[in-house]
Amino acid sequence: MAGIVNYIQESYNELKNHVTWTPLAEAQRLMVVVAVFSILFSLATWGVDTVFSNVIKLYFEKVVGA
Repeated sequence: MAGIVNYIQESYNELKNHVTWTPLAEAQRLMVVVAVFSILFSLATWGVDTVFSNVIKLYFEKVVGA
């Protein structure tokens, strides 16, 4: 049990005294960049999926259904 307490104390000390934290304004800016990229990437993926889905549907209607 003493090992766990020692580990938690050392981890807290490391986070408090030795970690350089990103300033809040920069972290917010980077979060917006990640959110915008994620939205754009998901829209691009949706678009490609829609196009491929329509192509496959046309293929099965024209070639296989004929």
